Amino acid sequence: MSPVGRRLARWLPALLILVGIVFDSITPARYTASPFFSAAPLVAAPLYSLRNTALTALAALLGELGAALYTDTRDANLSATEVSTVFVVAVLALGINRVVRLSDARLASVRDVSEAAQRAVLPTPPERIGGLAVAARYVGAQADARIGGDLYAVQETPHGVRLIVGDVRGKGLEAVEAAVIVIGAFREAAEQEATLEAVAGRLERALQREGRRREGLDQYEGFTTAVLAEIPPGERAVLRVLNRGHPPPLLLNPDGGLRALVPAVHALPLGMSEVAGWPDRADELFYPAGSVLLLFTDGLTEARNRAGEFYDPVARLRGRVFSGPERLLDTLVTEVAAHTGGAGADDMALLAVQRPLEE
Repeated sequence: MSPVGRRLARWLPALLILVGIVFDSITPARYTASPFFSAAPLVAAPLYSLRNTALTALAALLGELGAALYTDTRDANLSATEVSTVFVVAVLALGINRVVRLSDARLASVRDVSEAAQRAVLPTPPERIGGLAVAARYVGAQADARIGGDLYAVQETPHGVRLIVGDVRGKGLEAVEAAVIVIGAFREAAEQEATLEAVAGRLERALQREGRRREGLDQYEGFTTAVLAEIPPGERAVLRVLNRGHPPPLLLNPDGGLRALVPAVHALPLGMSEVAGWPDRADELFYPAGSVLLLFTDGLTEARNRAGEFYDPVARLRGRVFSGPERLLDTLVTEVAAHTGGAGADDMALLAVQRPLEE
C-alpha cells in the first residue's frame, strides 16, 4: 500500500463511526447503524496501537449506545442485541490487535536477522576501491526478502580490482548457502590466483566439492551463472571479463555510447564441469576513462510489465549519461520498479564500477 493509502486507511475507523452516527440520525428506526460501529474497531485493529484500538472500540460502543437511546421507538431487545454485537466485536478487535502486534514484533526480529545476514554475505562495498568508483544494490523480488541466490563481490587484490556477479540456481536457503560458498571461494581465489581463468577454476572446484559433501547442493544441478571481471593495476584502460553462462555486462561510455560485452566463446555456468568442460578464456577489452562497467543478474533483464514486456537495459540506457555508479543504479532500481509495478518476479543484484576521467 502506498503512503497516501496508509494515511487514508488510518482515518477509516473514525469515518465509519461518523457515518454510523449520521446514518442512524437520518434513517427510520427499523434501520440499524451497528454494521458501521462494528466495523470501526475491526479496521482499527491492524492499523492502530492497542491503546488507540481500545479508544476506537469505546467510541464505537458509545456511538451504538447513543443511537439506541436516541431512537426510543426501537425494540428494546433489538437494541440490546446490537449493543452486545458491537461490544463482542470490539473485544475481538482488541484480541486481533494483540496478535498483529506480536506478529509485527516477530517479523521485525526476522528482518533484523535477515539484514545482518545480508550485511555479512553481501556487505556494501566502499565508494572507492583501487581508485575506481563503486556502487552495488540488491533488490529482493519480495518486499520482505533481504537476501537470496543472487550475489556480488568486489575487492582490490595484488592482481587488480576483481569483481563477480552471479546467480545461483534455485531459491531459498540452499541458494543462499551456495551463494555464500561462491563468495567465500572468490574472495580467497581473487587474492591468490594470477588469472581470472584460475579464479573461475577455484570457484568450479568449490561448488563441486560442496555438491559432493552437502546433500542440499546437487553437484549436477546446483549451478551458478557468473561474470568475473578484472581491472589490472597499471593498465587502467584494460578490462578483462570471463563469462560463465551469465547475462553479458554493459559498458557505458561517458558520451552515452553503450556496448554489451558478449563473450567471444560461450561457456556453461559454474558447477557444470561434470556435464561438459573446456578451458576458460577471459576476453580483454578497452576500458575508456569515465566509462561505467555494469554487471547484473537476470532479475534486471527478466523484469516484465503487465503486458509481458521485458525491461531492456540496453535500449533504456543507450544515449544516457550518468554522474556516477550510484546515480546509474538508483535509476535502474527506480525504472524497474515502475516497469513492473513493484511486482518483480526475481531478485536483482547490480554492481557498477566507473573508471575516473582523470588519473
